[in-house]
Formats: sequence, structure tokens, C-alpha cells
Amino acid sequence: MAAGQLHPAAVLEACLARVAALDGALHAVHHLDAEGARARAAAHPAGALAGIPWGIKDNFDVAGLPCTANSRLRAGRVATADAPLVAAARAAGAVLIGKLATWEYGTGTGAEHFDLPFPPARNPWDRARFTGGSSTGAGVAVATGMALFAIGSDTTGSVRLPAAATGCVGLLLAPGRLPMEGALPNTFSMDRPGPITWTVEDAAIVADALCGTRLRDACGQDARGLRVGVLRDPGPGLPAADAELATALEEGLGVLSGLGARITEVRLPWPTSNCLDAARLIGAAESASIHEAELRDRAAVMGTALRDKLLAGIGVRAVDYLAAQRFRRAFTEALEPLWAEHDVLLGFGPLHLPPRLGVEPESTAFTMETMLTPASLAGLPALVQCNGFSAGGLPLAWQAMVPPGREAAMIGLADAYERATPWRARRPA
Repeated sequence: MAAGQLHPAAVLEACLARVAALDGALHAVHHLDAEGARARAAAHPAGALAGIPWGIKDNFDVAGLPCTANSRLRAGRVATADAPLVAAARAAGAVLIGKLATWEYGTGTGAEHFDLPFPPARNPWDRARFTGGSSTGAGVAVATGMALFAIGSDTTGSVRLPAAATGCVGLLLAPGRLPMEGALPNTFSMDRPGPITWTVEDAAIVADALCGTRLRDACGQDARGLRVGVLRDPGPGLPAADAELATALEEGLGVLSGLGARITEVRLPWPTSNCLDAARLIGAAESASIHEAELRDRAAVMGTALRDKLLAGIGVRAVDYLAAQRFRRAFTEALEPLWAEHDVLLGFGPLHLPPRLGVEPESTAFTMETMLTPASLAGLPALVQCNGFSAGGLPLAWQAMVPPGREAAMIGLADAYERATPWRARRPA
């Protein structure tokens, strides 16, 4: 496009054609703004993301578009101003195609009850399977080419789970690097927005454009000498990873070792299940605090998953919430010795393959039984990427984590792995 060989309108029309062809079965888009997108593309937008079609989770405000967050509680609500993150993407020249599917209020219990205004999004690798929540449409849109990047929000996995389930890259930066203002909050202390893209380099480009990082400079670098601490064992309280995920982890470590990375095995200072327990207490209590009036006055209008989560949060004792926050601080401080000896921690993201949609025990296990919560609790930058495919053709994934300020090491390692493997050449049929 910069060379004038391709017009932004042509790229946009290709994405809109994918929406028209596929979304009737996949349900990734809640509110399509084709005409608004066409007007922006025709205006020859300028900036680091000039002419790039994208979508955003339907819990962020976009001026003039509905922001219902897939809830009857917000039926008819139209945003009057852009969320700061939307404004930043517009300033960078990106062309918004519309609002993407989400669980109600961007949260839930892991279960799908098929009782919301919009049907659940479906996984493009197998339409009988779950997309990962709560940013359910973002990974679908990127994996299928409906959008070239998407923005979701993540409290304990809601960017990284959809990325893992759909074979994409999901990136979280340090808390505060990307603004959450203008989005319907889930919690006070753990919400973070993040891009979902097809490649690591694309994730770096989007982050650089939206908040002024220089992560793209880390792409194309040599992984030689990077100190990688491997988290193989989820610890007590969680099951072992599915066999194909475990195999993909070991094969991926072989690739990194061949690229010159220094691999050692490490353990977290507390089991991942302790992090999950703390995050669930904090998340449920804070969600209930935010939405207490709606639970009291309009609970009958809520979907089952949202209502169940808020009811659980109302029952959290103050002493338990405070204990969880104390554990959070202690856990973050106890990680410091690991950062002195390792550049990146690498391990499982989800512990299971994408489950069958509507099979509640499978969906709940996929959502809850993960190694994603340590990064959520400690506010760590994290990245999920595809590291293979199952025998049945489902994407596999792993997660990298770093302390704030060391995102370049994580991007460099993930990009080096991606360039050394064939997974980006494979798209859902």
C-alpha cells in the first residue's frame, strides 16, 4: 500500500468478503460497520497501520456503534465516543470493520449456555468446537482473514485463550501500556487489552503503533544465548497437559535449542493452582462490586454464566479477598530470583485442546485448567502462539512470560521460533 501497488479499499473488500462468506456459520462479528469502514479506507488513511482492517471486542466503545457486550442489559446502547484504544488505532490509520463476539460483559464461568442475544462464535478449525473466551470472536476473525488484527481484553486469559484455540498470536503488555478506559470493566485490578494477530511480527507492529513500543526491532533477531526457563509441571491441583500439547512443547524446545537458546527447567514459587484460586477470588469479588446494582435489580435479564459468576463474587468474604491480594504481592516478589537467571519463562498456556462447544465440563476445563493465571496475577507481559497441530487438525499452543520492560526478549524468542517452523503457512479450510 505504501508503494501504491495496493489500495486500502482492496484489502478491506477482501476482508469484508470473508465476513460475508464465513460469518453466517462462525458468528465472529456482532456489529459490522461495512460502510463506515469503506469511507475510512477510501480516505487514504495515514499512519503505522494505514489501511489495515481490524476488529474490536464488543465491550469497547466505538462512537456511533452499538456496545452491547452480548447482554440484554445493554440492549440499544450506542457509544457516543471512542475508547482511547480505538482512537489510537484510528490515529494510526487502521480501518475498523466492526465489533467482535464476546461472552456477556466480557466474562463468565467457562460454560456456554446458549442463552445470550448473539449465538456463540465457532472455531474455524472445527465448527463443533469452542473458540476460547471471553474474546470469542477475535481469534476467529484473525484466523479466517475477516480482520488482519483484533483487540480483545484479558483478565485471566480472555485474549490468550482465543488465540490458543484458533491458532493465532495473543499478546499482553505490562499493565497500563494499553488503556482499558472506554471498555466495560470486568475487574478493577487485572483487566488488560491486547492484540490478537496471525504472526508475532504483526503483534509487535500493532503494539508499537498503539503505545509507542519498539518491539518490531526484536523481530528477525538471533535467539542465540537467550536464557529460557521451562515450566513443564503445572503442579498439584491441576491435571497434566494433554499428550499432544506435551509433545508439542518438547518438540518446540528442541527447535529453540537448535537456534541457540539456553534451556533450563524451572518451577514457579507456588503451584499454578494457587494462582488460579487467588485470581478467581479477586476476579469474582471485583466483578460483583462493579455490577452489584445490576445483579440486585436485573438479575433475571442476565445470562446464566454472568449471573453465576456475580453471585459467586457476592459471597467472597473480605478477609479472603485481602488474603488473595496479599498472595498476589508475595507471588510477584517471589518471581524475582527467576528473572535474575532467565530472560523468558516458557510453558503451557491451556492444558487442553479446544473442547467441544456446549459440552460444559470440557469448556470449563479449557478455560480454568491453564497456566495463564500466573501472568495475570503478577501483571507479567505474556504471549501465546501456535506451536503445532493435533492429529485431528486442532491448533496447539504455548505461552511465554517476561517481567515488565523485557517484552523484546519474549518477542524475539517467539519470532525466531515462528520463522523456524511451518505453522504460519497453515490456515483453517
